[in-house]
Amino acid sequence: MEKSAELLKEYRCDGEKKLALNKISHDSGGRDGQKDELMKRTEQNLFEIDALQEKLYAESKESVLIILQALDAAGKDSTIKHVMSIVNPQSIDVFSFKTPNTEEAAHDFLWRYHKRLPERGKMCIFNRSYYEEVLVVKVHEFWKSYKMPGRTINSGYISQKYKDISAWEKYLYGNGYRIVKIFLNLSKEEQKKRFLERIDRQEKNWKFSANDIQERAFWDKYQEAFEDAINGTSTADCPWYVVPADQKWYTRYLVSEILAETLRDINPKFPELSPEEEKQLAECRKQLEAE
Repeated sequence: MEKSAELLKEYRCDGEKKLALNKISHDSGGRDGQKDELMKRTEQNLFEIDALQEKLYAESKESVLIILQALDAAGKDSTIKHVMSIVNPQSIDVFSFKTPNTEEAAHDFLWRYHKRLPERGKMCIFNRSYYEEVLVVKVHEFWKSYKMPGRTINSGYISQKYKDISAWEKYLYGNGYRIVKIFLNLSKEEQKKRFLERIDRQEKNWKFSANDIQERAFWDKYQEAFEDAINGTSTADCPWYVVPADQKWYTRYLVSEILAETLRDINPKFPELSPEEEKQLAECRKQLEAE
């Protein structure tokens, strides 16, 4: 079995070299024979994540922001549900961002996300994020109709947003945030299969929208947008992970490895008591035993 750190290098983008998304695998890369063992490791990772997260919360020095980006049907919701199922809910928040409302649209594009950043010691998941500004906004050129000064609405709008995002993430990293950016890399064939399943199974009908088919028509443009966004914002401190999404068991395994490895690197510890605090605890014990 490969060591997790070595395996993750296969999917990590840290800006050292350009990503060619069409050359990245959508599946386990021939590891199907290891499925049972990897699923066991997933469960082990979940318990380790829970234990490390408890220390992270107690120490309250660093925070973890998890960004999940993907096309429809890639499994964002199910990944969140499975991988974070064991974590204490009081120390993690999940936010799903839709089209900006009137108030949000009247501010800069990062405003509504900054308000949702986790407190120190907590973890937070953004199900879609500020990266939508260089994905759906880019694909459909929504930025051209923004009520903004003419000097900002020009051909350099999207490239400026890559710089804005990178600068903001650098700022957050310098203020104690670990940013884990994950792109669930789904194939067009698998998306079609999952869409058909949502149509054919009544209990999944609610998850399907005619808009999904309309967006699928822009598949190539979205692939280009994701590739450009990843290449434009990957750094050593805030890397991207391009995770195969065609096999859910493998997706969940890799996401669990990424989160466990991030927490191991933080290496949180339970706070140590001062001699005075230890003495106070001893006094409290005496009082309780004397009752």
